[in-house]
Amino acid sequence: MPCACPNSNQNTNNLKIKIDMALIKSVKDIAPKFGKDCFFAENSTIIGDVETGDNCSFWFNSVVRGDVHYIKMGNYVNVQDGACIHCTYQTHPTTIGNYVSIAHHAIVHGCTIKDNVLIGMGAIVMDGCIIESNSIVAAGAILLENTHVESGTVYAGIPAKKVKDIDPERLEGTVKRISQAYPTYASWIDKEEI
Repeated sequence: MPCACPNSNQNTNNLKIKIDMALIKSVKDIAPKFGKDCFFAENSTIIGDVETGDNCSFWFNSVVRGDVHYIKMGNYVNVQDGACIHCTYQTHPTTIGNYVSIAHHAIVHGCTIKDNVLIGMGAIVMDGCIIESNSIVAAGAILLENTHVESGTVYAGIPAKKVKDIDPERLEGTVKRISQAYPTYASWIDKEEI
């Protein structure tokens, strides 16, 4: 599935683009840069200083707002329906590694998420949090500022705390499977309007 977006090597400052009606805008002359084979739902919004790797997907009503600081994403990051990724002016950018799923209606704000991570539905990850690789933040969890999620763990609750370690089967069968499946799901979306 070819990417319908500008290549990350292109200068997009003065380029007006329309990608299946997704809202993609520059902020202070800084335009988002996308890797190869990305998917953009028609009503996804990506603005400002956002840079992604390859095979990322931005689903319906998702918002990625790099207006007050930068947002960097690795490969195979999926930002699911209604999820919001933002940052904090001058203090907290957002950095997301490879093979990360930001599930439906999650909020990720001014934090660092490393590789092979699942942020569950409706979870909130606040400024200064560090989510180490191979971890899960459970659905509905709220990680307070500066929470450090250890590698190989599941954090849940309000405020979120470690509830258990992840077994290798769960890591392969859930975290990695979901992030690798989203480019396939994107290929199922019909391009023609009905």
